[in-house]
Amino acid sequence: MAVPKRKTSRSRRDKRRAQHGISAPHLQVCPTCKQPKRTHRVCPTCKTYRGRDVEPLRLDAP
Repeated sequence: MAVPKRKTSRSRRDKRRAQHGISAPHLQVCPTCKQPKRTHRVCPTCKTYRGRDVEPLRLDAP
């Protein structure tokens, strides 16, 4: 069975875990309704994307 030869130091362990952080989503202001929305997505309040009205997809549950 494989066993580590030396103890992993706190520094090395924490450097590896530094990549596991979570970041806040990037937000923009909707040009139509001036509400915050995520970039490259349909505005959740006015349902527009790039100045056009978009109907949300309606999927029937199986």
